[in-house]
Amino acid sequence: MKECPSIIGDARVIMYTPIDNRHVFTRKCRQLVENEIIGPVSGLAICQYNSEDAFYLFGCNKDWQSITDTWHQSIEDAISQAEFEYENTSKTWINKKQQK
Repeated sequence: MKECPSIIGDARVIMYTPIDNRHVFTRKCRQLVENEIIGPVSGLAICQYNSEDAFYLFGCNKDWQSITDTWHQSIEDAISQAEFEYENTSKTWINKKQQK
């Protein structure tokens, strides 16, 4: 998988994790895109738009393009949603700011 960029769409990446054999796709959340149920994604990113206080959990393809998104009032809520969808993500987040 490519390295996660600093921006996905127009949103700043705060934290991300590739989804791999460390994670379990729980199937507890059904995401629809054009009336099709989306299966496991390649990566998750918690992002924020400059004009907003809220956060988004993006489900991304292998090129870190957003396929799905959910809105969250806090980073903690986004982390909880990620864990609900993919077990063990709470152990694999990478803080984008600490990479620089």
